[in-house]
Amino acid sequence: MTPPPIRPKPAHRFAQGRPRTDPPHPQQSPVFPGSPFQPLPPAIGAPPYRLDLAAIVPDAVAAAEQAGGIAFHMVGDTGGVQDPDPQTLVAHGLEADAAIAGTYGRPAFFYHLGDVIYFDGQAQQYLPQFYDPYTLYDLPMMGIPGNHDGDVLDDGTRTNPLPSLATFVRNFCAAEPGTHSPDAGETARTAMIQPNVYWTLNTPFATIVGLYTNVPEGGVVQPDQAAWFAGELRAAPIDRALIVAMHHPIYSLDQYHSGSKTMAAVLATATAAAGRQPDIVFSGHVHNYQRFSVTGANGRVTPFVVAGQGGYHNLHRMVTVGGKPIMTPYAVDATTTLESYCDDRFGFMRLEVSASELSVETYTVPRPQEKWSTPPQLIDRLRLDWKAGKILV
Repeated sequence: MTPPPIRPKPAHRFAQGRPRTDPPHPQQSPVFPGSPFQPLPPAIGAPPYRLDLAAIVPDAVAAAEQAGGIAFHMVGDTGGVQDPDPQTLVAHGLEADAAIAGTYGRPAFFYHLGDVIYFDGQAQQYLPQFYDPYTLYDLPMMGIPGNHDGDVLDDGTRTNPLPSLATFVRNFCAAEPGTHSPDAGETARTAMIQPNVYWTLNTPFATIVGLYTNVPEGGVVQPDQAAWFAGELRAAPIDRALIVAMHHPIYSLDQYHSGSKTMAAVLATATAAAGRQPDIVFSGHVHNYQRFSVTGANGRVTPFVVAGQGGYHNLHRMVTVGGKPIMTPYAVDATTTLESYCDDRFGFMRLEVSASELSVETYTVPRPQEKWSTPPQLIDRLRLDWKAGKILV
């Protein structure tokens, strides 16, 4: 029997500010990863910034209610700058999976975990990095921005003088449905109608609270946004799964970013104020896939999933222990276990949520040098009894 690997120090999961290892890019903000907090744009909708899925896909919502559950896609860090092939392959995988009617029918929408565009949210990058890759993907796409969507390119000449998130708002927070963004070129996709850059999506079986965590490494949330976050956790219906999405992850064992103790404190404060713990937490930022389980004092298990493998060309390797890859399940500390990970392939997730269960199926797609027609491969599956806080698979 192979002996279990030696644990890293507990502080490792909250390590901050690791040196940058990606190669430099001419378009990248020269101040990353020390980018400052960026002021948020004005909200398009009224507080508390909620949107009903029925306002976007009423037929899909009616079908989900009839079927007793809903399916949707999710991943982050998709922008195909420098090398578009990984993003294209993920888009092909999403197209194929969108045609599959699972337990609750076809997926109803796509939820983005941030970093739609690299490197600094430039308007001219929305066509090649967002609209063109998903031309044949017929689901509505929504989500939260990431640090690269909010950062502002400043090379001393102010080549991108727009305020932070101005272009994200134009493409995801339109005031009226059916708005065709000037950034979309001749593609048919219209802008989304999210009420704000942080917002809540109401669906028949799940409430998704999307928290924008700004630009600085580790994330920053100001008091007014933190108060909104706690209020949305408190207000979420108890008969639906409560999903939290934030770009910067709380847990990560990668070699580049690692987890954020800042976001851990934000979540802990919000849950204490709300008296409600999310049933599952998703994030991006780290360019790989990781799934953790965290057992609370009440015995409930909360999965924390990092899903930043959506197409940005540089994948982030996991830490090694004694020079060897981590073996899962891997005890990070007394309450936290790394259950699964993949750091060498791109992919996406398909979620299915019912009145009692939530499943997450994680798929990988071919590498660019492999046969592109290979269908997505299932590499990990989570089944969660979200009412009981118990992992079934």
